[in-house]
Amino acid sequence: MHEDIKLTERYERNGWPSLARPDLKPPAGWSLEALATANQLHHHSLSPDGERIAFVWSRDDLSNLYSAATTGGWPSQLTFDRAPVTAWTDGAPRWSPDGNWLAYTTGGHVWVLSAAGGLPRKISDFTASAWSPVWMGDSNRLIVTVERDGREQMLLTDRAGSWPRLLVAKAGADVWDAQPSPDDRFVAYVRRPFDDLNRLDIRLVEVESGQVRALTGTSKERDWSPRWSPDGSALAFLSERSGWNELWLVRPDGTGMGQLTQAGQDVGDPVWSPDGSRIACTVNKGGALHLALVDVASGEIRVLRQAAGVHSRPHWSPDGRWLTVEYESATQPAEIFRVDAASGAATQISYTKSPTFPPPLLVEPEAVGYPSFDGLAIPAFLYRPAQPNGAAVVYVHGGPSSQYLLEWDGLAQYFVAKGYHWLALNYRGSTGYGRAFEEANHREWGNGDRQDCLHGARFLATLPGIDPARIGIYGPSYGGYMTACCLANDPETLFACGIDKYGDANTLSSWAQCNRDLRLYSEIFLSHPAANRDVYTKSSPIHQVGNVQKPVLILHGLSDDVVPPEGSEEWVEALRTAGKSYEYKSYAGEGHGFLHRQTTLDLYSRIERFLDWYLLPAAVESHH
Repeated sequence: MHEDIKLTERYERNGWPSLARPDLKPPAGWSLEALATANQLHHHSLSPDGERIAFVWSRDDLSNLYSAATTGGWPSQLTFDRAPVTAWTDGAPRWSPDGNWLAYTTGGHVWVLSAAGGLPRKISDFTASAWSPVWMGDSNRLIVTVERDGREQMLLTDRAGSWPRLLVAKAGADVWDAQPSPDDRFVAYVRRPFDDLNRLDIRLVEVESGQVRALTGTSKERDWSPRWSPDGSALAFLSERSGWNELWLVRPDGTGMGQLTQAGQDVGDPVWSPDGSRIACTVNKGGALHLALVDVASGEIRVLRQAAGVHSRPHWSPDGRWLTVEYESATQPAEIFRVDAASGAATQISYTKSPTFPPPLLVEPEAVGYPSFDGLAIPAFLYRPAQPNGAAVVYVHGGPSSQYLLEWDGLAQYFVAKGYHWLALNYRGSTGYGRAFEEANHREWGNGDRQDCLHGARFLATLPGIDPARIGIYGPSYGGYMTACCLANDPETLFACGIDKYGDANTLSSWAQCNRDLRLYSEIFLSHPAANRDVYTKSSPIHQVGNVQKPVLILHGLSDDVVPPEGSEEWVEALRTAGKSYEYKSYAGEGHGFLHRQTTLDLYSRIERFLDWYLLPAAVESHH
């Protein structure tokens, strides 16, 4: 929070609070207590010999590292006091090339741990914070990323935390994603110039001399994720030049650049096979991420595992005969699988799933779509309850440059079990549907994307089992901002209530108070406010607070530096002054993404009370 604005945890309301409904009980087989305790596995990596995996397991209010055999079995705990971290800001533990060490980030610093066990050692005491450790081939030197002089830089140090050396000396840009060449002579990286934030370049730096070579670089074009072939003769990278995120190749001298895949869909997570003949990757088909193999000689894509779920972070075995991959779906939390590279047959090798929610209680969402105000087709996922209660929720994901995928969504499943319809939409600005769709809300946040949400309510109103007067909207981060936008610009009263989870309502003040990364992120979409003040003003629903007609629940962590809590304070003050009905709960010690079980349980309870209070009729029958 801002140093001049001291905020303390509090609950405030204007209007009657949404009390618990005594006539309702949790759906059979479900409880919010169990949901708030659910474990989460993420960010696994495979040891160089292929015998073990290391991964993050978020449970018991911690995000510790664990290790397990690739043949299965109960994991060994590697760390014991790693603070909870949101999955989208965390990183994978990195094995040294000799397999003897693991490097990881926690508490804003880089640590090294013997793979055989023992206490970890912090190696980044030379700076205020560091992250993203990457091993050099000698298993001693490491590259870490730091922020210094207003930009992200890469430093070369070692396992002992020796005084570092700057890898790229030139200013005027952020640099990240260090990728050492197989011979350790070069490091490939991504460069973002400050004078063109919509541009990402691939560059090489020679480790000894510091000389830099540009491999790609075009105004307003993004190239990222450089990955060396095993023999060092080529780099694969992702680029959106074709209108989709496709795989491209380039030689280390900058020649021979060309598009490898022609998927016409977003490709991600590229990793070369040990013999250099194939690249494993994911292919995004309407919110499902399939596991695929690309033939490097021809560019032909073979889908290895196709399922209504999300594959992520593939790793090749040393002999190239199998891969490890994380997989989750709408009915299955994430687990790690071993996949045969020939047949696609998968064997589960991690077992963290809670037994609390058996498959008969879970619903597979249905891919749907509807036209928005201008005819643009908006893709969405619809969860249909077995016994509708007449109420529905439009769920709006964060970002905006993100996507609602076919991932595990326990809260959606809970409300569907209660009888709610749940529509998770991918408004214009979402990824996964091509570059034109992704950039459709640039320079106009809160306009077309808001209309997409309102038309989501119109779409729900046409479905059987839904009362058009009992539709709510809920979203986190940018989804919370969309909630504020919709409630402040909803002349037909399509939404009966809204839930704003760490969103904001004033893009200008949010830009001024968020962290550096998010400030630049906002400028990618809206440019700098000094040059585009009117765009920031038009995109801020706080200026239309007088139009709000329905109650809103606002939830925010006081340690949030992505969407600052001052944004919710400002929104609440405007609602109070205008005499609007709201509830506001802030949480000390929580950032952008609530991490502690007690906070999550309180959050879920408030969401349930709020939706039940405003969307369910008095005579509804509970299903249990």
